[in-house]
Amino acid sequence: MTATPDPATRPRLRPGTRVEVRNRFDGAWTRGFEVAEVGATGYRLKRLTDGAVLPVTFVDDDVRRERSRETWWV
Repeated sequence: MTATPDPATRPRLRPGTRVEVRNRFDGAWTRGFEVAEVGATGYRLKRLTDGAVLPVTFVDDDVRRERSRETWWV
Protein backbone atom coordinates (compact mmCIF):
# COMPACT_ATOMS: atom_id res chain seq x y z
CA MET A 1 0.00 0.00 0.00
CA THR A 2 1.36 3.41 -0.94
CA ALA A 3 0.93 6.41 1.31
CA THR A 4 -0.81 9.54 0.06
CA PRO A 5 1.76 12.32 -0.39
CA ASP A 6 1.67 15.04 2.24
CA PRO A 7 -0.18 18.04 0.71
CA ALA A 8 2.46 20.35 2.20
CA THR A 9 5.16 18.69 0.06
CA ARG A 10 3.03 18.02 -3.05
CA PRO A 11 3.75 20.46 -5.90
CA ARG A 12 0.98 22.98 -6.38
CA LEU A 13 -0.83 23.21 -9.71
CA ARG A 14 -0.54 26.56 -11.46
CA PRO A 15 -3.36 28.63 -12.98
CA GLY A 16 -4.05 27.46 -16.52
CA THR A 17 -3.18 23.81 -15.78
CA ARG A 18 -5.77 21.40 -17.20
CA VAL A 19 -7.08 19.17 -14.43
CA GLU A 20 -9.53 16.41 -13.57
CA VAL A 21 -11.85 16.69 -10.58
CA ARG A 22 -13.02 13.89 -8.31
CA ASN A 23 -16.79 13.51 -8.57
CA ARG A 24 -18.20 13.79 -5.04
CA PHE A 25 -21.05 11.42 -5.87
CA ASP A 26 -19.20 8.33 -7.11
CA GLY A 27 -15.48 9.14 -6.75
CA ALA A 28 -14.81 9.02 -10.51
CA TRP A 29 -12.50 11.58 -12.13
CA THR A 30 -14.09 14.14 -14.49
CA ARG A 31 -12.19 16.01 -17.21
CA GLY A 32 -12.80 19.44 -18.68
CA PHE A 33 -11.47 21.88 -16.08
CA GLU A 34 -8.46 24.11 -15.55
CA VAL A 35 -7.05 25.85 -12.50
CA ALA A 36 -8.34 29.43 -12.32
CA GLU A 37 -6.87 30.40 -8.93
CA VAL A 38 -4.71 28.83 -6.25
CA GLY A 39 -5.51 29.71 -2.64
CA ALA A 40 -4.37 28.65 0.82
CA THR A 41 -7.27 26.19 1.13
CA GLY A 42 -7.31 24.78 -2.41
CA TYR A 43 -8.16 25.49 -6.02
CA ARG A 44 -10.84 27.49 -7.82
CA LEU A 45 -11.54 25.81 -11.14
CA LYS A 46 -12.81 27.01 -14.50
CA ARG A 47 -15.05 24.80 -16.62
CA LEU A 48 -13.58 24.60 -20.14
CA THR A 49 -16.93 24.24 -21.92
CA ASP A 50 -18.18 27.73 -21.01
CA GLY A 51 -15.34 29.41 -19.12
CA ALA A 52 -17.35 29.63 -15.88
CA VAL A 53 -15.35 29.67 -12.65
CA LEU A 54 -16.98 27.27 -10.21
CA PRO A 55 -18.25 28.84 -6.96
CA VAL A 56 -16.48 26.37 -4.64
CA THR A 57 -12.90 25.63 -3.63
CA PHE A 58 -11.52 22.15 -4.28
CA VAL A 59 -8.94 20.59 -1.94
CA ASP A 60 -5.72 18.99 -3.21
CA ASP A 61 -7.06 15.43 -2.93
CA ASP A 62 -9.98 16.21 -5.27
CA VAL A 63 -7.91 17.71 -8.10
CA ARG A 64 -5.21 16.12 -10.25
CA ARG A 65 -3.36 17.06 -13.42
CA GLU A 66 -5.31 15.91 -16.49
CA ARG A 67 -4.07 12.54 -17.66
CA SER A 68 -3.55 11.58 -21.27
CA ARG A 69 -6.20 9.31 -22.73
CA GLU A 70 -3.44 7.39 -24.53
CA THR A 71 -2.13 5.76 -21.34
CA TRP A 72 -5.07 3.71 -20.13
CA TRP A 73 -3.10 2.05 -17.33
CA VAL A 74 -2.23 5.32 -15.54
